[in-house]
Amino acid sequence: MSAFHATTVLLVRRDGRVAMASDGQVTLGNAIVKQGAAKVRRAGKGRVLVGFAGGAADGLALFARLETKLEESNQNLERAVVELAKDWRTDRALRQLDAVMLVADADRSFLVSGQGDLIQPDADGLLAIGSGGNFALAAARALTRHTPLSAREIAVEAMGVAAEICIYTNDRLTIEEI
Repeated sequence: MSAFHATTVLLVRRDGRVAMASDGQVTLGNAIVKQGAAKVRRAGKGRVLVGFAGGAADGLALFARLETKLEESNQNLERAVVELAKDWRTDRALRQLDAVMLVADADRSFLVSGQGDLIQPDADGLLAIGSGGNFALAAARALTRHTPLSAREIAVEAMGVAAEICIYTNDRLTIEEI
């Protein structure tokens, strides 16, 4: 997977709740051009969370494509992401899109990439993407193992740690929860 120097998105699944958080920073080269971008959105009639890292326009194009796949599959998330990954890998135009997505509903979570990757999280229920993803993931793993915090609280705290370390991540969070 490519390392995107554009964002951090973290997904936390705990005690029947799912929280997805992203920072708001958008960089162009070595300059911050926006601090409050929303990189986490709802899809599938509000029952699916989607976060993306990489090119903003590419992420939005994939978000729209996922919405179509959800409609075609009668809101079956697994079928929709499998079809999206298949199209992304085989369609000449889609292959040019430079983004990675996290997608989750109340039951399942997936990382979807243009290389055809469709990855579900380990038993801990955590996934992260973007330049600060590994920092946020490490913090979330520690918090999950050693605190009783909720999914949302873990996401907030772990994103805070990532923002303190990664120069491409800020602390202006967008958080969605199901």
